[in-house]
Amino acid sequence: MKILISDQLEQNCIDILTHEGFTVDNRPGLPPDDLLSVVGEYDGLVVRSATKVTAEVILRATRMKVIGRAGTGVDNIDIDAATRKGILVMNTPGGNTVSAAEHTVSMLLSLARNIPQAYMSLLRGEWERKKFTGTEVLEKTVGVVGLGKIGREVASRCLGLGMKILGYDPVLAPDAASRLNIELVDLPDLFRRADFITVHTPLTPETKGLLNDATLARCKKGVRVINCARGGIIDEKALLRALESGQVGGAALDVFEKEPPKDNPLFRHPRVIATPHLGASTEEAQEKVAVQIAHELADALHGRAYSGVVNGSAMLLTLKEEVRPYITLAEKLGHIAAQLATGKLKRVTVSASGDIVTSAIELMKAGVLKGVLSQSQPGPVNFINAPFLAEELGLAVGETREPEGGNYPNLLSVRYVTDKEVKECGGTVFGSSSVRLVTIDGFRFEVRPEGDLLIYSNVDRPGMLARVGSVLAKYDVNIAGVSLGRSAAGANALTVMNIDSPIPEAALAELVSLDGVSGLKTVHLD
Repeated sequence: MKILISDQLEQNCIDILTHEGFTVDNRPGLPPDDLLSVVGEYDGLVVRSATKVTAEVILRATRMKVIGRAGTGVDNIDIDAATRKGILVMNTPGGNTVSAAEHTVSMLLSLARNIPQAYMSLLRGEWERKKFTGTEVLEKTVGVVGLGKIGREVASRCLGLGMKILGYDPVLAPDAASRLNIELVDLPDLFRRADFITVHTPLTPETKGLLNDATLARCKKGVRVINCARGGIIDEKALLRALESGQVGGAALDVFEKEPPKDNPLFRHPRVIATPHLGASTEEAQEKVAVQIAHELADALHGRAYSGVVNGSAMLLTLKEEVRPYITLAEKLGHIAAQLATGKLKRVTVSASGDIVTSAIELMKAGVLKGVLSQSQPGPVNFINAPFLAEELGLAVGETREPEGGNYPNLLSVRYVTDKEVKECGGTVFGSSSVRLVTIDGFRFEVRPEGDLLIYSNVDRPGMLARVGSVLAKYDVNIAGVSLGRSAAGANALTVMNIDSPIPEAALAELVSLDGVSGLKTVHLD
């Protein structure tokens, strides 16, 4: 078998693949047209971030079985095209953990002591010691938002500096946090108490603009913020306003909303330090990911057990046709439960009824966990690593099996328990592939779990739907479908709407204020 390496990689990667018996063509910097002309000759492809593995490249990859990304991000690979063609896409999400954590702490210390600003002053021939007086980090409080692998490594290093650690993560178990000497708190408490705030979450609709005008206003005056995770988690315009008002005392940024950034006003602010996305840029990290991706490709191509698969849905190609839509359903139920519930997650229980779902219960659990954890965990979450991530986070996962699904031949349900509430949702498949959400908290529906959903409780009385509909119409939000579940006429009801676009904040505020409407939630599904 032949493997093409089209980006610059350490020699160790080539040596491992050669030793495994592959023919390796090392052609870093291969032009796009040349890649198109030769990619059909290869069984495997290894890239970093420079090579763009487009749908056209994948179309011409007639022999391709595996694409390996030496690094975490896979934005340069058309995952959907690869999955449709049955090509595994693999990455190395853990290889840069230490490098990213060390860079975060370096940025924190540089921010505390004004090191970059002082250095630039020296280059100008100045000697202004008083101007660059900093602050000690000893006994200061750092709030770590997102306690995945990198967030936990950052916390460990800050603990070594004598800092007090506050942590927020919707999944990490209290016992696991306690063992790491992290005090788990909710976000408002973290914002209120932290002297430094560092973010380590994925960029999702829920985390986009997590630090904004409103949340920054809740922080201590003079708080310092660090983002070495993903651009967009901090609203850059809000950050600039908070810096100018003095609410934020300084910011250290390694990532930006647009990269490379052009004419970003934050760069001109005297209390901002910045680096060009260097979190994973160490010799050790580059070598680790090169070695890791070589072993992953070799394992996959030789038919051994493997990990690091980004497009876990490619596993479905080996499953029976009737099982595949239930795996899709499992992931969607995980997404829905995680977005509906409030509070810190304590336990997830997956219940399967009927021959199809009970025969594939482990995959069903993996699909649910993928849906749950992808809402909160940085880095890729897939069918292979989701159960391991859940175990690492101390999340309790259970299962129940029943021979029959009551009103449905097969029923898959998720019970999502937090420290504040319990949410349950269930679904089935109609025909051969029509996925449906059929229950939420005991109310029965028939809803397509796709796009944007609006879910709310209401008193079952005439005119309620019209009131909600008029508010949505006012903001040009179209209703694609409505399903109402109720216990009895005139009793409480639960309404689920499919809508064609996200609901503006102003519309949500009006909906919440409607008499008879409560518990309003929005859910976004891919």
